[in-house]
Amino acid sequence: MLIAPTLSLYVARVFVLSVTGMLAALTGLIWLFDFIELLRRSATKPDATFAIVAEIGALRLPWISMQILPFAVLLGGILAFWRLTRSSELIVARASGVSAWQFLAAPLMCAVALGAFATAAVSPISAVMRGRAEAMDNAYLRTGGGPLALNGGQLWLRQSDAELTPQGVAILHAHVVNLRDGALIANEVSIFRLDANDHLLQRVEASQAQLGDGDWQLSNARTILPGHLPSPPRALALATNMTVARVQESFAPPDTLSFWALPGFIALLEHSGFSSIRHRLQFQTLLALPLLAGTMTLLAAGFSMRSSRRGGVAQMIGSGVAAGFALFMISKVAEEFGQSGALPPSLAAWAPAASGLMLSVALLLHLEDG
Repeated sequence: MLIAPTLSLYVARVFVLSVTGMLAALTGLIWLFDFIELLRRSATKPDATFAIVAEIGALRLPWISMQILPFAVLLGGILAFWRLTRSSELIVARASGVSAWQFLAAPLMCAVALGAFATAAVSPISAVMRGRAEAMDNAYLRTGGGPLALNGGQLWLRQSDAELTPQGVAILHAHVVNLRDGALIANEVSIFRLDANDHLLQRVEASQAQLGDGDWQLSNARTILPGHLPSPPRALALATNMTVARVQESFAPPDTLSFWALPGFIALLEHSGFSSIRHRLQFQTLLALPLLAGTMTLLAAGFSMRSSRRGGVAQMIGSGVAAGFALFMISKVAEEFGQSGALPPSLAAWAPAASGLMLSVALLLHLEDG
């Protein structure tokens, strides 16, 4: 028996309105606490005016909504299904022969579509605004020099170098790195130039290197060949495909990059010798968001469709919230394992959603057929 289109659209409309309302309420609440924290941090920063703090807070809104979307689907779904059950609408539908799987098809598709929309459309907007917020935060609210300063001011970089040999690579290490007027300046630089088999061909020691348009400009550079004395200091240029923006992005949080830009940037990081674990985990997490939203929908249905006449409704709804919170904690623990390299990024991103899906399906099977 196929579900009637009218009932399907009605249940979907109630579900979507409840989820969007819950998403707006939770986003506003979390943004309020975030804005208060920004005001506290700006109290000792004379350059951070109220307008700047308000702009930073507003730029973080899409990122906040992306973070709490699964919770909004869970709580909004619980509220929607509980209202439909309390008014006996779902009870009448089930008594007429419509199974839970049939009238849950429309809300499930809406939740998956909402997760896909967030991944494909909201993520690029969130990344741009989050990146702008991080730049303003570094400029006005933090005393450090930005992401490079958080890395100890040092830089390790691996790049292609075909000047000496085909498929050669160059490994650059700088002890002190600073950003001055948009230019990246590295001091105490060591460059190891290798062939395709990682055999050392040449070593370059320079007092300073500046990242220019397509090359590193080296000052007081000494070239050292195996079995030879160092050459006299001179100016050298080393070709590179890195830019200041790419170096900064490699240290910036992965959520400042668009979903569509992550695959290319991951390939660039791996080619340049940077760790791409955080970015691969972010990409897999965004891919798994539609599945997680659908899982939260089924979880909400399983904990909120019990008839109110049987009692224990508050306990079941509380159990649903607790199960959602437990799933959230499991996802964060898996994310930490993924960032440390203990778990593959794909497993760390997909395992919580898959485990929650199995739990919710088992619960609905027990509720419907048990």
